[in-house]
Amino acid sequence: MSEVKLKPAKSKKNNQMKEIWRRFRKSKTAMLGLILLAFVLLIAIFADLIVPYSEAVTQNTSMRLQGPSAEHWFGTDNLGRDVFARVVHGSRYSLWIGVSTSVLSLIIGGLLGAAAGYYGKTVDNIIMRVTDVVMTVPPILLSLAVVAALGANLRNLLIAITISCVPSMVRMVRSVVLTVVDQDYIEAAKSYGASDMRAILKYVIPNALGPIIVTTTMNVAAMILSAAGLSFLGMGVQPPSPEWGALLSDARQFMFSAPYLLYFPGVFIVIAALSFNLAGDGLRDALDPKLKN
Repeated sequence: MSEVKLKPAKSKKNNQMKEIWRRFRKSKTAMLGLILLAFVLLIAIFADLIVPYSEAVTQNTSMRLQGPSAEHWFGTDNLGRDVFARVVHGSRYSLWIGVSTSVLSLIIGGLLGAAAGYYGKTVDNIIMRVTDVVMTVPPILLSLAVVAALGANLRNLLIAITISCVPSMVRMVRSVVLTVVDQDYIEAAKSYGASDMRAILKYVIPNALGPIIVTTTMNVAAMILSAAGLSFLGMGVQPPSPEWGALLSDARQFMFSAPYLLYFPGVFIVIAALSFNLAGDGLRDALDPKLKN
């Protein structure tokens, strides 16, 4: 009997996923974003197969500032390192920073926002007042301050960007939870003895998951740009690690004599950010119940 009961629920879930995919696929811009995202992800996953990491960090001053050629597709930098190899392996750093900071801010901001929206009153006031104070500082300045205090390296960059992203995630999750928390099924769960934590994790957050997923997806693009900006200012990933923002920072002094050093990492930053934004927009439209036919 239990198997018979599970099939309709599973079938309904499959039908919902098919409907979401159908609407997502109808958007040309969303599909373009998905294709670009797959392109960037494949480069990051298979970076070692595309070009050895040693070519990204091995210096050869006799080959410094060589323009794009058959031997070096994107040319070489001022230390003779292959720019193509540095851009390819830089995708791992940039995507790792973007995805990990978005997920961390989702976990921290999601729990705080859910608690604020669910409990309300004193808990809501405390969380939101602290959030308001943090949000008075522009995110880039907050990130710079955190990195300056902790030191410039990859770990501290992740911490800084996560801290700067958490307040906006708290406000977003809280606003979504407020629309869900008064629903009848939440009251029913409470009446059957569900604890607050169980009600939040099992009923509140899953039913507010659509906007949360979309926001997290689009945050990845913002986090990639933030990491690139901090690395460009020398406060992010440190040499010789080939992060895209660090590549742009190294190329500043050669922007007129060797502009290709700016072009290639800049183009990949744009492609990565654009792919997440377009895919996020398409996902938002696909999850919007008002667009159902």
